[in-house]
Amino acid sequence: MAGDVAELDGILSEDFTLTHMTGYVQSMAEWLEAIESGQMRYHRIETVEATLSTEGTVTALTARTRTDATIWGSRATWRLTLHSLFEPHGDDWVITGTVASTW
Repeated sequence: MAGDVAELDGILSEDFTLTHMTGYVQSMAEWLEAIESGQMRYHRIETVEATLSTEGTVTALTARTRTDATIWGSRATWRLTLHSLFEPHGDDWVITGTVASTW
């Protein structure tokens, strides 16, 4: 919500993609640019429920949120399910992709 693009860049894999609830797939570079320019601004995110799963080598976090955001000029509070996949990167973990859908 702070719009800290450098911090986000540090926790996302180089090939990270964000799939919006519309189905639009956005690259990490495009998403971070949209945040930096103010085209996407996150005002508040309330986590309603979150579950972590590990099956084999896949680690995933699924969170239901109420996300207050301005996206391309439209402000609303969306009830989103965010499904994020993680992979190890050195001593840390990075997010390889997130898919957003409504609930």
